[in-house]
Amino acid sequence: MPGFLYLLSWVSTIVHICLGTLALAAALYYLAELVEEYTSTVAKVIRYWIWVTIGLYILLFLFESLPSSVILCGLVSQLVHLSILRTFPFFFLTSLPFIIGIVLFFINHYLAFSYFSSFYYPASEVLAYFTMCVWLVPFMFFISLSANENVLPTRAESRPFLSTYKTLHLGKKFLRKKSFSYKNTFTIYPTTEHKNTRSKESARDWLTYTR
Repeated sequence: MPGFLYLLSWVSTIVHICLGTLALAAALYYLAELVEEYTSTVAKVIRYWIWVTIGLYILLFLFESLPSSVILCGLVSQLVHLSILRTFPFFFLTSLPFIIGIVLFFINHYLAFSYFSSFYYPASEVLAYFTMCVWLVPFMFFISLSANENVLPTRAESRPFLSTYKTLHLGKKFLRKKSFSYKNTFTIYPTTEHKNTRSKESARDWLTYTR
């Protein structure tokens, strides 16, 4: 019959799981707030780490016996991540780079699990490969998904608005010039003949009034 401490250990395990989940949620929320506040800095960090990951794959190809398929899939994944980063922090879920990135994410996992299940490596080395080369960049993109709702338009996003403003400004200037030309066209300037006709009419009206 299990003792009281055994039952208490299960309760303690459940408490630890809950506390760990809350700590993870708080950490993700804090990271999301940092991404929203320092968007350009986060974009630079992600870009630098993508290039570091590319360097790690090259070093793994030179010094380890990983298959070429794993290395090639990892390198292509990082190039796709660079393509996704071009519109950061705005992500288009239906765009081709985003869809290709998700597909390569699962393919990379399948190839890596197939290799590490066939050859023995310590668990720490397997975890190091997945953490540094497979999971870290997608995790950075994941915590940046909420940033596109609260950031101001970037330089790339402001170009259409600037071009629209310039177009409207030029349109207003064009209409202003056109209205001025139309006003000049339809304005009737009094000529000498017109002045003589008006004077004769006014004299005739004065004689009629005096009679």
